Amino acid sequence: MAYAKPQRMLLYNLFPLLAGPFTAWEPHLQRAARMRFNWIFVNPVQRPGRSGSLYSISDYYDFHPLLVDPRSKERPEDQAADMIRQAERLGLRMMIDLVVNHCATDSRLLMEHPAWFQWEADGKVAHPFAIEGDRKVVWEDLARFDHWNARDQEGLFQYFLHFVKYLRGLGFKGFRCDAAYQVPQDFWKRLIGEAKAVHPDLLFFAETLGCTPDQTRVTARSGFDYIFNSCKWWDFKSPWLMTQYSLTREVAPSIAFPESHDTERLFSELGGSVEGLKQRYLFAAVFSAGIMMPIGFEFGFRNKLHVVSTRPEHWEDTGLDLTSYVEAVNRIKDEDPIFQEEAPAVVFPCDNPNVLILWKGSVRLNHEVLLILNKDIRNRQHVHLESLYAFIQTRAPLVDLSPEHRLDFLPTPFSYELRPGQGILLIARGSREPAPR
Repeated sequence: MAYAKPQRMLLYNLFPLLAGPFTAWEPHLQRAARMRFNWIFVNPVQRPGRSGSLYSISDYYDFHPLLVDPRSKERPEDQAADMIRQAERLGLRMMIDLVVNHCATDSRLLMEHPAWFQWEADGKVAHPFAIEGDRKVVWEDLARFDHWNARDQEGLFQYFLHFVKYLRGLGFKGFRCDAAYQVPQDFWKRLIGEAKAVHPDLLFFAETLGCTPDQTRVTARSGFDYIFNSCKWWDFKSPWLMTQYSLTREVAPSIAFPESHDTERLFSELGGSVEGLKQRYLFAAVFSAGIMMPIGFEFGFRNKLHVVSTRPEHWEDTGLDLTSYVEAVNRIKDEDPIFQEEAPAVVFPCDNPNVLILWKGSVRLNHEVLLILNKDIRNRQHVHLESLYAFIQTRAPLVDLSPEHRLDFLPTPFSYELRPGQGILLIARGSREPAPR
């Protein structure tokens, strides 16, 4: 049986409003490349409506004024294309948010194509909304497209298919599909299928945060190459994350993140714990096939990214630099295929409840990994295991791959004082023959 080599998915989220004009992105691209990221994900770069939100797009074929350098003699789309070519010269592919669920309420599309939208009984355009606890949150700056029952469904579909091809022409090769589960499965199947028929190198990523595992599986089966998971919110003990992982891992591989533009900054949440940043980044990288990190995480930024008001002058001088640590973790993920697949995973019990023991076993090769992680980011925790080899099936020797404090010798029994937040990452590389199925 042939086993396809998994994709390397190391995503750096370059937030456009913090980076500034396209002509100023090169230093950020260079830093991402040095940290061994191979994808740059950018939030929407299109012209927004009057609210100014990146996700409230007014004109899909124009660019956000703050991202266009007025001193450049090049057209805005040429500035964007030049930036993408800079990224590719550094070995970075570009991915962008694809927002098809809604547009700005002041977009010309409402007047030009009213049959594409969902309308209320009072004649007003429908707004997307979400239920947060007992509260209904309505985004009144957004007009919802009617992908379900539009009177001109074909026109709406063709508009976005053309837009995907336009973005591919600029050089974007990946699409993070915003609110993917709120758009019909048939739309995604057709869009992804027709886009890939012309450009087979395209990849599509479903944003499914906030939906159930069943909704995630239905969405993923629409042809998506990857989904995003919720490991950022795991407490290292509740069963829900491993349950979700087991339900979705065979449908589509997933991408984890320690924080995102939608969340508070982790460094702020953890009260300035460097150990917590390292712990969460290592866990996310080991847990999932892919990882995404937003700009500023590597420097311990505290200010939340804002889709309207963030500006380049909000860059923070923290005095902290974790780029070497991130590079070390990314190197591990980059060089061993088991860290690039959605492998079967088990959490083993430990006598010390403050220690996590996570096992993963490749379905492609006879490789297994053990992550021994101190859940406590403030205190040392002792771990005592009669034999590390009791957790693995292959007889290959375990080797320490940890990004810091590597052990040259693994004694039996294994007794160790874990530093706050420390993770010990071990791998057993068995035969190169495919693992039995």
